[in-house]
Amino acid sequence: MQEVESIINPTDKDFANVKGQIARELFTSDHADLLLKGEEWMKATATSCTVVGALIITIMFTAAFTVPGGYVQESGYPIFKDKESFTVFIVSDAISLFSSSTSVLMFLGILTSRYAEEDFLKSLPTKLIIGLSTLFFSIATMMVTFCAALMIIVDGKLQIIIPIVLVACIPVTFFMMLQFPLLVEIFVSTYGPGIFNKKLKRWY
Repeated sequence: MQEVESIINPTDKDFANVKGQIARELFTSDHADLLLKGEEWMKATATSCTVVGALIITIMFTAAFTVPGGYVQESGYPIFKDKESFTVFIVSDAISLFSSSTSVLMFLGILTSRYAEEDFLKSLPTKLIIGLSTLFFSIATMMVTFCAALMIIVDGKLQIIIPIVLVACIPVTFFMMLQFPLLVEIFVSTYGPGIFNKKLKRWY
């Protein structure tokens, strides 16, 4: 609506038609179905991603307390706490947990939004961008956590580690291929120059 408003004569914004509708009211009534479809799509996307994010939170929280190799019975410290791969495991686990938590919070913010016209301009797209970005990051670091745990368990046997690491990259790559174009499109439409060419001749 703001894009259309930017190219019309400002004096026409408050001019009523034969039905007594000003330009803003006419635009809203003509695009009510578009607003409803946008709300349904946002809710469906947020719901699906919230489920994925919640599963990652559960997995990463559990993994933090079931470290590979177990604990030393006398001291209670992890057996492999001095290995570099164990440090990678803990750090990536924490990052995955925090990023997935952020993602879930963003998607919950979308689900609880009022879905007014102005929310679709900045608020909702920004939450979706942050939610999808942090979800992707949490999936990537979850795979790193898995690979680090594998390295600890197999004690650096590359003939086992390398194939599994390559396979672990598949879900991350698929998610990026599916969601990255959507992220770019949302970002450009939200923070880009707009749907109209800025050199477009005004209507007044």
